[in-house]
Amino acid sequence: MSRVRLGALGAGWWATSNHFPLFAAREDVELVGVCGKGEGLGAIRDRFGFAFATDSSDELFAADLDAVVISTPHDLHHPLAAQALDRGLHVLCEKPMTLHADQAWDLVARTERAGTTFLVPYGWNYKPFTVSAKRLLDGGGIGEIQYALCHMASPTRGLFGSDPTHMLERWNSDTAPDPATWSSPDHGGGYAHGQVTHSSALLFWLTGLRAASVAGRVMHAGAPVDLFDAGVIRFDNGALGSLSGAATLADGDKYQIDIRLFGTEGVLMLDVERERVTLSRYDGTRETIAIAPDEGEYECLVPPARFIELITGASTENNSDVTIAARSVELVDALLRSSAADGVDTPVH
Repeated sequence: MSRVRLGALGAGWWATSNHFPLFAAREDVELVGVCGKGEGLGAIRDRFGFAFATDSSDELFAADLDAVVISTPHDLHHPLAAQALDRGLHVLCEKPMTLHADQAWDLVARTERAGTTFLVPYGWNYKPFTVSAKRLLDGGGIGEIQYALCHMASPTRGLFGSDPTHMLERWNSDTAPDPATWSSPDHGGGYAHGQVTHSSALLFWLTGLRAASVAGRVMHAGAPVDLFDAGVIRFDNGALGSLSGAATLADGDKYQIDIRLFGTEGVLMLDVERERVTLSRYDGTRETIAIAPDEGEYECLVPPARFIELITGASTENNSDVTIAARSVELVDALLRSSAADGVDTPVH
């Protein structure tokens, strides 16, 4: 395949500030069509070099496509991804992949039937230091995991509280994040779907774990959606885990993801804020991963590139495939259901 014929579903803040510039700069990508809403869609078409613009997903799917990038509101991900997979297309779908576990595993099954590439662009899963951490774990560095801590905090209080000003400034986009997506319960707004999706997907990719049950609580603190999340997890292998999330770091503060894994042979700690990965084994072995300054900062440059490389055969490494994304979705789904049921321990699958 000399050029990947790509269609885009969704043309809002994240698509125009991250995905479209990256794809437009690639010689191995042809931007066929963009589907979205609003009077500015024609300008977006011209700015990035799409052949046509439409407000109809059916019209986009009728074009001769190899792949699609889905950057719509969260609640639309499942039907559009399912339609794409049923047409045999490769799919890059924004996170959270879906809002409910049954939808997520439906996409897993459809991807297996289609035999195509499905990637969810979790930027931290592609950082050199997280890739190095996974190698340590895959090499048996800590043995069997017995306890996992997974924490995330972000300067996103305005985003989930209907004021996206800081996020717009941070990402320097002409299109503001839409509060109808991020702070609306009907569209899957809130910190769990919007941010814990990142930390949990990183945890599941690093470890290969899958959650079995969770007892969770969320708090809105006056916002229309959850700003704080907490849960106690039991994993399929019997390990115990704790999950936490907070949306209220001060604007400009560095994102926090802190993953600490305790196993039968040692402990691994990964911290994106302080940019450290350390392995401490009970036999006395110590190892520290060298991390470049600011490597812990979030960016999403590698996943869209990797998506194209997977399609063309230039790479075989998908660090955020449909199964990893489904494990994240089912955990968040169960966490929210548990909270609604007053924190009762809730099966994940």
